[in-house]
Amino acid sequence: MLGELDVPALWLRDACSCSECRDDFSGQRLRGLLTLDAQTSIASWRDDGDDIEVTFTPDRHVSRFSRSWLTANAPGRTGVFDDRSERHRPPWHAADLDGRPPEVGWDELRNDAPPRTAALAALMRTGVLLVRDVPVERGTVLTVARSFGHVRTTNYGDLFDVRVEPRPVNLAFTARAIAPHTDNPYRDPVPGIQLLHCLQSSSGGGENVLIDGFAAAALLRDEDPHAFATLTSTPRTFRYEDATTWLRASGPIITVNTDGDVRAIRWNDRSIEPPAVAPQDIAEVYRATRLFATILDRPELHLHVTLGSGDCVIFDNTRILHARTAFDGGGGARHLQGCYADLDGLASTVAVLERRGG
Repeated sequence: MLGELDVPALWLRDACSCSECRDDFSGQRLRGLLTLDAQTSIASWRDDGDDIEVTFTPDRHVSRFSRSWLTANAPGRTGVFDDRSERHRPPWHAADLDGRPPEVGWDELRNDAPPRTAALAALMRTGVLLVRDVPVERGTVLTVARSFGHVRTTNYGDLFDVRVEPRPVNLAFTARAIAPHTDNPYRDPVPGIQLLHCLQSSSGGGENVLIDGFAAAALLRDEDPHAFATLTSTPRTFRYEDATTWLRASGPIITVNTDGDVRAIRWNDRSIEPPAVAPQDIAEVYRATRLFATILDRPELHLHVTLGSGDCVIFDNTRILHARTAFDGGGGARHLQGCYADLDGLASTVAVLERRGG
């Protein structure tokens, strides 16, 4: 005990940030776990008002902690850090965003200014951002991705063309309607961010639909807790293969953290395998999965985005499901270029910008 603060000595010794315990420049630890004596206790402590000075035994190390830091960070005061879950990124329905995603101009996004910080923070918070007036030039989608993060290369390359192909290796490269899905659930890890840059829009159809998977999962949890438990506890396998690629990955359709908060969605009806569960569990798995797919079809969840030339939509592929209406695949048809980026790159950029004060 340090006055009114209940702080175990071993935790407090581990938290020391003095120059003997952490590097002054990098902030990384200089002392490993095995240097912590399991019998560590507090020999004495002194309250200086703003700071508390603690002397430990048996190593006689002296540490100083600010009272405000101890009050905010003492054991039991905070949970496990998880800025990817619904607790930190509240679910939304289309009406909550007034039927349109957050928007920013390309010139604003690429400059270190308050609009850039606000736009990227909105992307992190809602999982979606529409960038206007991006140059209609091939490959520019990579420039947009690198303005806030790091491009993820896949078997499709650094970038990929979304247009009608004569022999498509993916149904996305057709003029068909595409049901709500997350991309590449057959990868581990899945790409965190997806970008789609419109080079040429379709004269008819091809509208993008964005759905907050967190909101869909929350509805499932409220309406059928048993189905929610099934989809959070049953790993499903997703598969993709072509002449040069063979990919398999498994995971629950809905991922929750240790507090039970939703933190990721993995769903693609085109690549999911039949469930590998006991025969007596088959009916329930199909029931729960069908119910989730039905919720994803609810119009109130659908955020409709019509991309024009120069528009680039960015979304969190671990949270946001996207769909597409069918379109005329004839001459002069719809042409998008896409790429993937890592979600932690975005999170880092936002944190640094906010630390700088915009």
